[in-house]
Amino acid sequence: MWRRSASFILDKHDNNKPISITQSIDSPPPPESSSMAEETNQNPNPNPISAYYQTRAAHHGIVTSDWLEQAQAAVRRYPDHDLMVSERPFSVIEEFDSWRQQPDLAEAVAAIRALAAVIRSSEAKTMMELEIELKKASDTLKAWDTTSISLTAGCDLFMRYVTRTSALEFEDFNSAKSRVLGRAEKFGEISCKARKIIAMLSQDFIFDGCTILVHGFSRVVFEILKTAAQNKKLFRVLCTEGRPDKTGVLLANELAKLDVPVKLLIDSAVAYSMDEVDMVFVGADGVVESGGVINMMGTYQIALVAHSMNKPVYVAAESYKFARLYPLDQKDLEPALRPIDFGVPVPPKVEVERSARDYTPPQYLTLLFTDLGVLTPSVVSDELIQLYL
Repeated sequence: MWRRSASFILDKHDNNKPISITQSIDSPPPPESSSMAEETNQNPNPNPISAYYQTRAAHHGIVTSDWLEQAQAAVRRYPDHDLMVSERPFSVIEEFDSWRQQPDLAEAVAAIRALAAVIRSSEAKTMMELEIELKKASDTLKAWDTTSISLTAGCDLFMRYVTRTSALEFEDFNSAKSRVLGRAEKFGEISCKARKIIAMLSQDFIFDGCTILVHGFSRVVFEILKTAAQNKKLFRVLCTEGRPDKTGVLLANELAKLDVPVKLLIDSAVAYSMDEVDMVFVGADGVVESGGVINMMGTYQIALVAHSMNKPVYVAAESYKFARLYPLDQKDLEPALRPIDFGVPVPPKVEVERSARDYTPPQYLTLLFTDLGVLTPSVVSDELIQLYL
């Protein structure tokens, strides 16, 4: 179980319910509800496997085109939005699902876009009604996958950002609503541009002739490496295989298309190859209050090896992944389960560890590249305070 910060506990809604995992993965989607309250009580993702990893599997973890251009192009759907609302009741889950079908759009950004659509389609008459409607929609999205740290953090940050505007600042409700919608759209644009900002900030740390070790397929790390290749920097990359879903193999294929020299490693060869490495780049599912990160399984052991051999470990993470959580060790993590195929039959009596991520403490990290700037792990708590004020 998570050890959550005091500020998170104070804000936690008392009526949040855990998701049931008894329904099979092929079960039909829940029926449409006529109200947001009913939608909150539904079980939109009744699967034993984390919805986050189902989405990653569906997208194959491959960046197929420039994600920012795709996100901006998708905004053009909105002229038809009013017609869609008039035909049937608005569903925040359906809106979120339509956004997250884009492989290059992060789950948290899809949630931010969906919450902005809630404001646009709302028929609330007062700011209080609008805030209540947004809170219900946010809770619904967070319940879609309770193990997704970035999804929860993105929804929480959105609520803090857009509800800072007071209705008392304006003469009427419509002006206040327009201001809130404007802030929502601005927050969505900031979130969309985060990877580009991180890629530019990190370029000074990649030098000609360096060797970079990466783990799994992080879209923001790929953006960093792609930008470096476009800037004609000469470097090579060591990709771990990233079992069991072999995301490292997919990243190696994408880098090879950019003519970047790549060497593929099995996961257990990290220590063997670390003396060739100049730096380690990893992504993050979430950045916690201690300055540590939660990321793909194997990140912790890579950081341990790199730290013991005095190799810098850099983390690339968007600010919407900053979460008010404070895990003390690996057992504090809520498991995000994924299927494991060993290629050979496993006896029923043999227990299989299926957790998809681990926690890397801050003392094993060197710097965090974020859209807020280049941070040391010790500064993360200060940034979290500023984000959630």
